[in-house]
Amino acid sequence: MRPFSYARATTPAEAAAAVAQTPGAKFIAGGTNLLDLMKLQIETPAHLIDVQDLKLDRIDKTDDGGLRIGALVRNTALAADDRVRRDYGVLSRALLAGASGQLRNKATTAGNLLQRTRCPYFYDTNQACNKRKPGSGCAAIGGFSRQLGVIGGSEACIATHPSDMAVAMRLLDATVETVQPNGTARSIPIAAFHRLPGNTPHIETALAPGELITAVTLPRPIGGTHIYRKVRDRASYAFALVSVAAVVQKDGSGRIAIGGVAHKPWRVEAAEAELARGAKATASHLLAGAKPTRDNAFKVPLVERTIAAVLAEAKA
Repeated sequence: MRPFSYARATTPAEAAAAVAQTPGAKFIAGGTNLLDLMKLQIETPAHLIDVQDLKLDRIDKTDDGGLRIGALVRNTALAADDRVRRDYGVLSRALLAGASGQLRNKATTAGNLLQRTRCPYFYDTNQACNKRKPGSGCAAIGGFSRQLGVIGGSEACIATHPSDMAVAMRLLDATVETVQPNGTARSIPIAAFHRLPGNTPHIETALAPGELITAVTLPRPIGGTHIYRKVRDRASYAFALVSVAAVVQKDGSGRIAIGGVAHKPWRVEAAEAELARGAKATASHLLAGAKPTRDNAFKVPLVERTIAAVLAEAKA
């Protein structure tokens, strides 16, 4: 690990300004992803701004009947909150599927959204990776790509987003609240928060340099049966090959989002009109234009089968 300096911020605006004004600075809270990347010298921040004292760890009801989740709410606390379990069950289930209990005790809401890919070529500094070193190429393309994306990729990157929580947040139409370095607040719809790779896979979100997440807001509950199903290589502590977050109504209509297949949580609202017709029609619309590799072509039928299992569970 390379040497770095460290400071604690006392207000969100102060933290944002400090990162924007200091070359090579990064925010740190739980550190469950950043510290690992620093040990491998994938991330090499010259200065860390600790935001843990900013009192952004509350879950409050909003005026329109939704919830405002502070950026520093731990994953364990969010999954266990009575209001989340009752009204946003898909979010609680996604969080519990996401990591070990020890990690959930440290990981934060904002940090979960900002997780970096677990692509093995990103983690291997001897391999070319446009996400780690822009312009160096993508060793995953033409390499072993079993875990990687089947849709939304580009000639520069086929990595997937690792977060389970983000898939549920995308399903629920969450909004990400931030503070910018000049102190002004901004709200970003979750649909626009994560970016597809295009020619700049190292730019992963809509955040500007120094912009700090302060909260995630959920709209009022939508009712229905909430399900999160995660298919992975082992039963626990593994990232999704395919995951499905769904809210299904009694008439078969609903919402659906999938993980493990793209650079961002994948939701195609037009595909949700097909839910009542079944898994095959829904998956066909969700994955229209998919470009799987030889190694991960199994993900396409796996998405359909996982959706079928979710719909059968909802019906039961």
